[in-house]
Amino acid sequence: MKKILFIVSIAIIATSCISNKRITYLQNLPENTPIELEEFIPFADVDYEYVLQPFDIVEIDFATSDPELIEAFSFQYSQNTGGMGGSGGGGAGSDPLYFRGYSIDQKGYVEVPKLGKIQIAGMTEEEAKDKVQVKINEFFKEEIYVKLRISGIRYTTLGEFNSVGVSVIYKNRATIFDALANSGETTILGKKNKLFIIRQYDGGTKIHQINLNDRALLGSPFYFIQPNDILYLEPMNIRQFGNADNLTASLALFAGLLASTLLIINLVTGN
Repeated sequence: MKKILFIVSIAIIATSCISNKRITYLQNLPENTPIELEEFIPFADVDYEYVLQPFDIVEIDFATSDPELIEAFSFQYSQNTGGMGGSGGGGAGSDPLYFRGYSIDQKGYVEVPKLGKIQIAGMTEEEAKDKVQVKINEFFKEEIYVKLRISGIRYTTLGEFNSVGVSVIYKNRATIFDALANSGETTILGKKNKLFIIRQYDGGTKIHQINLNDRALLGSPFYFIQPNDILYLEPMNIRQFGNADNLTASLALFAGLLASTLLIINLVTGN
């Protein structure tokens, strides 16, 4: 009976262990050419540049040497003052640009005071800026500088992340590891070799899969995230026993019940 209990205990421990290879980032995988430390890894050439989508929020600012020229656009700036003050006591995760930015409507237009509706969906930031610049040049002979940008890199995490939901990184460019760090890292039970990126393109969506265990990811076209990306990390099969916090407790409880059962059997049979 002791021998049976010992074998069962070893089996439980063996099945509950997670290989270090499954949770370590940026390994040199056997099927790839090794990438050594200090070796230069060039970024991948990516033809795709993010294009603005309906329901994106963009910030449009105007600047000139004569402030009176842009008083007609003070509508947005007057909201900035009130909006920023009011959002200070709001809930966590509130985005100030949501209150002061210009929202692209379902048909792809933004409405700018005096300039009216301008269609910018399907354009890059630079193309949209140039279009607004042309519009404002129709009103003024003096040179007015236009700045247009999206409200940071907004993305969503689902699955085996310590923090799931919508997050914003206030940078012009962010890597997949920036997103992981900003979302509290993955749980120990996440399949790091199966991270799905659901990415929006002009007119549709694609699902891509990357391997966080693979060092070659640093040269991948998906090393940098795009606005509105959805990151989904699958759980390991061991997830059915519980999460990373209660897995040990679950196994200990199971082992205790098993030991008690075997002890009762041993007493009843007299072996």
